[in-house]
Amino acid sequence: MSYNMKRRSFITKTGVAGAGLIGVAGAWTSWDLIQPLPTSGFGGKVRTVPESAVPDKGVLEVPAARAYLGKDPDGNIVAYSEKCTHLGCRVPFCDSSSRFECPCHGSVFNQSGDYIKGPAPRGMDQYPVELGEDGLLYIDTGSRMDGPAPGTFVLDEPATGPACEAEGH
Repeated sequence: MSYNMKRRSFITKTGVAGAGLIGVAGAWTSWDLIQPLPTSGFGGKVRTVPESAVPDKGVLEVPAARAYLGKDPDGNIVAYSEKCTHLGCRVPFCDSSSRFECPCHGSVFNQSGDYIKGPAPRGMDQYPVELGEDGLLYIDTGSRMDGPAPGTFVLDEPATGPACEAEGH
């Protein structure tokens, strides 16, 4: 008993099988492309400095994390977002007043990121910080925590000197 397949039928079945194989191979190779990559850099965990490099007074800027590292009154290390909670301007730290002063609209925050004055709706946002096995601090920029409400003070002390930004915003 022999089965005679016509040429047209053979070509059609071969074409369908080939297209099916190409589809399966495409899905197989694309699977790796649609999987999320582990984050590093901003939006993930940013490797910074040893714990001893964080100053007791003032802050340490960490450009890769777009954040500042400082210590709260209890000596715990805290990472503050450099973005103003008003409109997202970069807020520099003023060494003479020991405060964060937004150059855009005049919001002012103390060294602990607490709201002092200006149009900002809350204190500076924070990021979790952890000590890695390599002895360096890691800032998790993918887990932002809202800053404290106005009137909440972790550090209640006056400015240590003149402001860096001009008054009257």
